[in-house]
Amino acid sequence: METKKPTFEVLTACRFYLELKLQNIAGSNDEIDGYFMECQGFQRSQEVIEIVEVTPQQWGKSKQAKFGRVVRTKIPGNSKSDNIILKRGLSISLSIWNWLKEVEEGNWAKQKKDGDLTIYNQGAEEQARFRFLGGWPVKYKLSGVKAGSNEFEIEEIELAVDEFIRVK
Repeated sequence: METKKPTFEVLTACRFYLELKLQNIAGSNDEIDGYFMECQGFQRSQEVIEIVEVTPQQWGKSKQAKFGRVVRTKIPGNSKSDNIILKRGLSISLSIWNWLKEVEEGNWAKQKKDGDLTIYNQGAEEQARFRFLGGWPVKYKLSGVKAGSNEFEIEEIELAVDEFIRVK
């Protein structure tokens, strides 16, 4: 009996892989630059431009209405991609920190990197891929430390991105 492939599946947020290659940044030769536990801010939006004009059409039924009718029209403006935030467990690798330092020292144009966020279904098959282009670090943060804690130390990096797109 032949099984029919589902035509619709809601993908879960826990099955993802984010690929970010930082090799050759400030001497980094790490095979893997980071396993990210959480990714936020993947957002693309389009600005709205509102055009307001007054038409000669009389507004309302009153004979005292002396002004025309105000008409508002919305048209699409520029699109933009928001910054993305990547979180991972702190490791001994310095690749993320060195990337930030390279940008701070004025080499930001040469440090732009692309990356892919891949979402998988429950059968571990790739179902959706999103790409960010021209990413560079703008913020670095560590989670708080506390004596007696047994939690992992979390490293957070915020990236400015030129573009965020969905690819096939």
